[in-house]
Order: sequence, then structure tokens, then C-alpha cells
Amino acid sequence: MSMESVRWAFRYGAWSPTRVEWLLAARCVQPEEKDRIGQFIYTKDAKAAMVGRLLIRKVIAEKLHIPWNEIILQRTAKGKPFLTNSVPSMLSTFNFNISHQGDYAVLAAEPVLQVGVDVMKTSLPARGSVPEFFRIMKRQFTDLEWDVIKSSGSEWEQMDMFHRHWALKESFIKAVGVGVGFNLQRIEFHVSPLLINTEQVCKETAMFLDGEHEEEWAFEETKLDNDHHVAVALGKPTGSCPDHSEVLLPESKNIPQFTTLSFHELLTVAIPMTPEDPAYWDCFSSKEESPVCQTPVQK
Repeated sequence: MSMESVRWAFRYGAWSPTRVEWLLAARCVQPEEKDRIGQFIYTKDAKAAMVGRLLIRKVIAEKLHIPWNEIILQRTAKGKPFLTNSVPSMLSTFNFNISHQGDYAVLAAEPVLQVGVDVMKTSLPARGSVPEFFRIMKRQFTDLEWDVIKSSGSEWEQMDMFHRHWALKESFIKAVGVGVGFNLQRIEFHVSPLLINTEQVCKETAMFLDGEHEEEWAFEETKLDNDHHVAVALGKPTGSCPDHSEVLLPESKNIPQFTTLSFHELLTVAIPMTPEDPAYWDCFSSKEESPVCQTPVQK
């Protein structure tokens, strides 16, 4: 049974759910997840969490052929979702990762390779100057990475390069499963090309771990729009495995692109699991979209 890579995105920042949509979405996640999502103070956070769960259920239902309403997801002690259903041994290496930030939620899934994904929206610091922000974040990047970031042009372009590097580091951290406490200066990215166009997928960036080039890791980079960077980390699975070099370094034409889904596409194979709960809409619709922000600084 063959399975292809999956790259999906959903722009929840531009999604204003109708009553019908929100109540349907709530019926298509597990009750405990519905309750957790209902506790968010702002609707933007609730939408991000809801879309993340729906993306996970969609990829499992479509790629592992488990009926939507039979999928059982639990969380690790660190909060990472995982599938408890049994799957055939030939599909045991299937894994997925999600990220949401800015206006997008994204999912990347792989049949064999370890995968991690991160999306970052470029923005100027909410408080203080760009140089002050960089000073605070100094320990997160190496001297070489800071040279690339600070030589990128205007302050907006410097912040854009900062967020690109951040997405790359997070994608690797998520792929290998290490978290708080990992010294980010141990990993250094040599980004290439310096400029990425919207919807262009690049795979030239290289990673160095403790000064050594990590040839068994590949990174896909793309921009969903002018402001959102996405990085996908791909590495050999742990344990014994055949040579995956051809998978790690595919021809450019074979690199998967992110597909932005509509709400209808998100629920194509969904099977509602719980009765409709009108009060869930009343709670959602009474909330603010997001905190009151400062007047945005022009790019």
C-alpha cells in the first residue's frame, strides 16, 4: 500500500464560522477536545485549536482509512496528540505534525520519514524596537545566523528572516520531539535561497548540529503568503531502516506543495460523533476575536 506526503493549510484567521459551521465542527471532534476548545478566551485561539484537530482527523481518516468517528486521539504528557487505534504494521511509521500561528494552521504528514512542521507570521515587535527585540532573543541563534538576519535589509525584512529561521528551528525540534531546555545554538541553519517567493517550495537550506552538517535531514521551506513562513523538517525514522536518501532529496518537481483547504474540504470525510449543542455556539459567538492590539506599524 503506497502513501504520499501530505501538506495541508487552513486560513483560520480569515474564517468567520457560521452557526451551522461551528456546531458541525464541534460535533466532529472528541467531547473532551470540544470542551477544551470551548475554554479559550478568544475566538481566534478556539478556531486555531478546532482546525488543528480537524486536520489531524482528516489525515488519519483519509490516509489510514480509519472511519472518522472511530478515531481515538489522546495526548502525551507534553500535550502532543497521538493515535491510539491499531494500524497495520506497514503503516506503523506514518506520522504527522501540526502548527498554527498568525492566520494559518498547517499539517505535514509522512509515510516513513520523521516530520516536523512550523508556521510563523512575520510581525514587528509588539513592544520596543527591533534591535532591542534581537538583543533579548540573542541566545536563540548563532553568530552566523544573526549576521544573515541583520543583513537582510529593512527592519521588516530582518524580522521576516528572523521568523524564517525560527520556523526552521521549531520544525526540527518538533520532528525529534525535544522541547524546552534544548540549546537552540546547537543547530545552525545556512538558508538558501535568501529570498523565497510565495508558494515557491525550496529545499536547499542545510542544517548543522554541533558544527557538523546533518545530511540525513532535509528542510522544505515555503511562504503561504507574503507574511507566513512554513518549514517542514524531514529525517530518517529512528531505528533500523532502509536508505531513504531518494526520499529525503527528491527532485524539485516532486516536492509537495501546501494545499489550502476550504471548510468544506476540511470535513469531506467527517462523521459527526455527538449531538448538536446550541449553547456551544452561544458561548463562541459571545467572545472577542483576539485581544485589543496596538495600532500596527507600517511595513
